[in-house]
Amino acid sequence: MRARVEELKSRLRCCNTCPHHCEVDRVAGERGFCRTGSNPVVASYGPHFGEESVLVGSKGSGTIFFTYCVMRCVFCQNFEISQLGEGEEITTEALADIMISLQRRGCHNINLVSPTHVIPMIVEAVCLAVPKGLAVPLVYNTGGYEDVATLKLLDGIIDIYMPDVKFADNQKARKYTGCRSYFDVAKAAIREMHRQVGDLRFDSQGLAVKGLLVRHLVLPNNLADSEAVLKFLAEDISPNTVVNIMAQYHPAYRTSHYPELARRIRREEYAHVVEFARALRMDRAMFSLW
Repeated sequence: MRARVEELKSRLRCCNTCPHHCEVDRVAGERGFCRTGSNPVVASYGPHFGEESVLVGSKGSGTIFFTYCVMRCVFCQNFEISQLGEGEEITTEALADIMISLQRRGCHNINLVSPTHVIPMIVEAVCLAVPKGLAVPLVYNTGGYEDVATLKLLDGIIDIYMPDVKFADNQKARKYTGCRSYFDVAKAAIREMHRQVGDLRFDSQGLAVKGLLVRHLVLPNNLADSEAVLKFLAEDISPNTVVNIMAQYHPAYRTSHYPELARRIRREEYAHVVEFARALRMDRAMFSLW
């Protein structure tokens, strides 16, 4: 763990933590795409009951919302945090204490939201928290735009990977998220995640303890190319992939500038994606109540 911390922190001096590879010196105060230095910025933390039931249980998922993001989604529903920078810079020691406090409050896991750009600080915090008794699963809650070389340094540390596969078309993804080659990058990342943790597994109470849990948000006008996303998961990753097909899209942030995104999805749009998942025999898919 200590060797990985040092390797990850060294990457901050010419940052290639995420696929943007900005190569700025974050230790010296330079800022790249993520606008974050060498300390994590946290917007909020606490037991969260709005996540998947397999994470929430009876006492909640111990969610830590990191400020800023490696994606700039024009429809982001948490844009005050991810884009506008709402949050407070803290030390890794303080982050470790937050993890311990969430475990003491009974949270079933530590849910790291938008962790990609602060991986070095997270691993250092885990290294500090484990001797203090941290033992609950770590959930890596990401938009799916990940650097595989960085992910390899998380092998054996992260218990549950929860990526959101947002688009199956690179050009659309670039337009709406600012990320180059999004689907190609996300596919490679999810292959690595699955290699590390496998299909999602549960304890005797039905709580997730290890594995891959994928989210996919259905967008209006099939802008996400949902069929291609599901086909990739079923055929390239595993037919047993647990995927939450989400219906809760609503226009937010900058969608007024994009008429094709400026409405909620229709019932028939969501139903079509559900039927396609069933046709692929994705028996572990999760569906939203309309």
